[in-house]
Amino acid sequence: MCDLVCEADILSKDSGECAICLEELEQGDTIARLPCLCIYHKGCIDEWFEVNRSCPEHPAD
Repeated sequence: MCDLVCEADILSKDSGECAICLEELEQGDTIARLPCLCIYHKGCIDEWFEVNRSCPEHPAD
C-alpha cells in the first residue's frame, strides 16, 4: 500500500516507538521504511496512507 515507495522489512533490533500507534518497534516486527528513513509498523503506515499521503513526522515533505 505504501504510495510513497516504502520498503517493507523485518526489524533487526528494537527501535523506539511507532509514531502512529505509539507501541514499541521490537525486533522481529514487520516494518516499513519510508524514503525519509522514518520507520513504522507496516500495518500502521498502510492504514495511515489510506487517509494521508505524507509521512506522519514529515507532512511538508
